[in-house]
Amino acid sequence: MASKPGPLTRWPWHDLGNYKYALVAPWAAYSTYSFAAAKVRGEEGDLLSFFVLPTVLLRLLYTQLWISIARHQTARSKHRIVSKSLDFDQVDRERNWDDQIILTALLYYVFNSVMPMTQGLPWWNSGGLVLTVLLHLGPVEFLYYWIHRALHHHYLYARYHSHHHASIVTEPITSVIHPFAEEAVYFGLFAIPLLTMMATGTGSVAVANGYLVYIDFMNYLGHCNFELVPKVLFDMFPPLKFLMYTPSFHSLHHTQFRTNYSLFVPFYDYLYGTMDKSSEDLYERTLHRREEAPDVVHLTHLTAPGSLLHTRLGFASVASAPLVSGSFTAALALAERPLAVLASVLGRTAFRSEANRMGKLSSETWVVPRYSSQYTSKKDGYAGYEMNRNGELYVIRKPGLKTKIVDGTSLAVAAVLHTIPRGAKDVLLLGKESKVVRVLAQALCEREIQVRVADEHLHETLKQQLSPELQSHLALSWSYSSKVWLVGDGLTALEQERAQPGVHFVPYSQFPPMNTRGDCVYHSTPALVVPDSYENLHACENWLPRRVMSAWRAAGIVHALEKWAGHECGDAVTGVDKAWRAALAHGFRPYDVHGQHHDGAKLQANAIAN
Repeated sequence: MASKPGPLTRWPWHDLGNYKYALVAPWAAYSTYSFAAAKVRGEEGDLLSFFVLPTVLLRLLYTQLWISIARHQTARSKHRIVSKSLDFDQVDRERNWDDQIILTALLYYVFNSVMPMTQGLPWWNSGGLVLTVLLHLGPVEFLYYWIHRALHHHYLYARYHSHHHASIVTEPITSVIHPFAEEAVYFGLFAIPLLTMMATGTGSVAVANGYLVYIDFMNYLGHCNFELVPKVLFDMFPPLKFLMYTPSFHSLHHTQFRTNYSLFVPFYDYLYGTMDKSSEDLYERTLHRREEAPDVVHLTHLTAPGSLLHTRLGFASVASAPLVSGSFTAALALAERPLAVLASVLGRTAFRSEANRMGKLSSETWVVPRYSSQYTSKKDGYAGYEMNRNGELYVIRKPGLKTKIVDGTSLAVAAVLHTIPRGAKDVLLLGKESKVVRVLAQALCEREIQVRVADEHLHETLKQQLSPELQSHLALSWSYSSKVWLVGDGLTALEQERAQPGVHFVPYSQFPPMNTRGDCVYHSTPALVVPDSYENLHACENWLPRRVMSAWRAAGIVHALEKWAGHECGDAVTGVDKAWRAALAHGFRPYDVHGQHHDGAKLQANAIAN
């Protein structure tokens, strides 16, 4: 929102949310029916109105591709222009990027229905293309330049244009984030070549829709925040610098504010002396910028249906909220299925999804395009989640490995310990044997908390690792009377029925437990709130809320900040208390929400199904 919102700032359908697409539906249905009916009668249907809906769908897909590509490129850091932080506020502010696509569709339908000159257009007319090019380079660019300068006057800037400039670090969709009145003015400018083309009888469906795609392309190009225009174009045709801007050229407008006002053609900035003198230097430096090597890499993989499109490279507004089960998530899963299969077959290596910074420390998140269940299937020959002994295999194969492998066990266990309600004297430990379970049982016994285990095999395994003086705190028990249950993946509804009212379910695994008991307390999976100094975080990690990070991911960052020399993989453990004190010292804070209702049953069932 602008700092001092003026008249017509809000879009007319603001309160409709995603139901705003219902405004287009009747027009789309009528135009499609009319076109089909005309074909049945042997007549020529109206191509312009018929192609509005395909063009809308094309532009939506095209925009999403720009978002994904730009976010991947900026995560790589190569050719990145502005390295400042992007936050959740910006994502929320730019979630209505599709408003201008809906507005265009409605205007095309309305004008086509009331203006005979827009009806019965041919597919192609080269005269209309020439006219559109000339009118865009002339009146459209010229008028936009001066309107844009006027919008930077403090009165209009505060009421309208400040909304757009709230984004210093731009994304492709930043280009179309404007108050309604401002966007309406721009549409009036873009209508000049379109209406002139119709009035002169040179209009065509291809040019009318192609002009929209061109505007989208140039808008997204200028705001993508990475330089991709090759220098060879300007070397081959030097005057091109007056006719086409670059991402670095327009980025200076967002960082310097009173330079580089042009729409897509810098000629008017050169003409009126408003071109930033550092434009060419920034272009050269950005074009030669090399990819940065991160200090920390968080390696993750897909968890549940919808998680691929929930990554930072997927749907921006979806990724900025916790992943929850429901009809929308089911739709996401259906949409991502072919993408996930293709990524799993072709993308055996991880891809960069996110780049963050905490002080001088840089970190990245790499996603392996495979689901959790694919690591445990018999077909792949994997036996359990610890197929590489939590990364120890890499250390064995490369003894001189300088990169530290951190599985995060210590910090995850510490997070669990600090989630257990104070005063608890005993806990019920359920689940399969794993490194986390072993370290957790050890830590609980050291704190003289009675650990009850219902599985004989797990009890024997844990007992063998404990010293004699600690074994008295471990008991084989089929009693479910404990008020605190420490649970892993796969906790069933039947098991939960054995719990007494008021039991605290505390997970030590990545997945939240199933929520089947309204009279019990469900705690979060091991996680921490990240420090304010942790920058560029604008996507949620699976089902965790904003600016909350899984303990396993946080452990790698803490390990790097402390510059610890050893690995934490295989049987090696950093130390529960050591990891916890270090995390707090660097600004991480405990996270847990009592009564937090994860739909764990659906999440786990969906993960198993994949």
